[in-house]
Amino acid sequence: MTDRIVSAALGSASREVRHSALVRYGVWVAAAAAMAAMPFVFRSGTAITVMSLIGISIIFSLSYNILLGQTGLLSFGHAVYYGLGGYLAVHAMKIIIANGFPIPLPLIPLIGGIAGLFFAVLFGWLSTKRSGTAFAMISLGLAELIGSSALILRGFFGGEEGITVDRTKLLRIFEWSFGPQVQVYYLIAAWCLICAFLMYALTRTPLGRMCNAVRDNPERVQFVGYDPRMVRFLAFCLSGFFAGIAGALATINFEIANSALFGAVQSGTVLLATFMGGAGFFFGPVIGAILVVYLQLMLSDLTSMWQLYFGLLFIAMVMFAPFGIAGLIMMHRTLWRTGVLHTVLPSYLLALVPLLVMLTGAALIIEMVHHLAAKAAEGPAMTFAGIRLQANAVGPWIAGLLMAGGGFLLFRRASRAVAAAWSRAGSTAAAGGRP
Repeated sequence: MTDRIVSAALGSASREVRHSALVRYGVWVAAAAAMAAMPFVFRSGTAITVMSLIGISIIFSLSYNILLGQTGLLSFGHAVYYGLGGYLAVHAMKIIIANGFPIPLPLIPLIGGIAGLFFAVLFGWLSTKRSGTAFAMISLGLAELIGSSALILRGFFGGEEGITVDRTKLLRIFEWSFGPQVQVYYLIAAWCLICAFLMYALTRTPLGRMCNAVRDNPERVQFVGYDPRMVRFLAFCLSGFFAGIAGALATINFEIANSALFGAVQSGTVLLATFMGGAGFFFGPVIGAILVVYLQLMLSDLTSMWQLYFGLLFIAMVMFAPFGIAGLIMMHRTLWRTGVLHTVLPSYLLALVPLLVMLTGAALIIEMVHHLAAKAAEGPAMTFAGIRLQANAVGPWIAGLLMAGGGFLLFRRASRAVAAAWSRAGSTAAAGGRP
């Protein structure tokens, strides 16, 4: 009797393990299929370019998450390894072209990764001696050092103009010249999938677990016999390796390397993408990378004040969703599994309407202030959401204030309905499932 019970329990555990593995690998297969099919769905050159930028950003954000999300290291200079990987890749391509070496373009990102690893070892040995605020300040200092060197060492960095290269002159594979953007997209997608899988595998290794332990309690890690500083150093090196691959892909995509690759904007962008997506979850930086790239391109076409909106969105995420978009998704997982998620959706829809009204009113006020302050020479006429209006007229200001203020008050009331719906759904889920 006991043997049958044990056998049944082992069989059930084995089935759960197989199901979990099937789901895990199924996600990767689905991701590969989606990447392969995207150019057939979005055929325009702009869409393919955007998808290429997203793929590069995903690798870069995941590499940064090895530091921030996995090991708890806040870096303000992660773009250093991204940029240096890109520069070494460009120089390697020029040497290969000049000497006619039979090295194809798909292997160039590996050169960038090795370059990023080399400089991560060089700089990481110093910076990982400290953690917390000290580590962040050291990373910022290194970023400023490399940034200023770009204008001094013109022979290597090419000054303000940078260094250009022709990617089509390398050895062809299957007659692919990598001149068309779609071919470059598939190269980026392949490396994105490989790097994402390797970084995910890293989180399942003992080193990945120790990185999490160092993030949560470095004193206990030291107590059980591990060196927190060495764990931080290894994580730093691996992060630099993948950042170098991303930088090499960026230079292949643009066929140029310049000082903007390791600028403060680049380091800030990857920080925003990782944090907004959710640094505590592996798929969080993926979401953040997609969101940040899309918003940068979309908002920059709509308004010159896109950086202000971007900053406001980041502040809102920090205040109301500190675990990022991935954290919001994971909050709903229990409700989904217990079948009560549908009970909170009506309250979301109820709160969405006043929220949109409030945001529209606030955007109208911001755009009118910006137009009067920065574009006064163009006159008071302006366009907002396809509507022509006069920025110095009273009507638009009253409309903006009413929409912003009234939408805020209604959203406050609707948020109470959301809280009540969440309370009921949580109680139902804790009781065991569907109401």
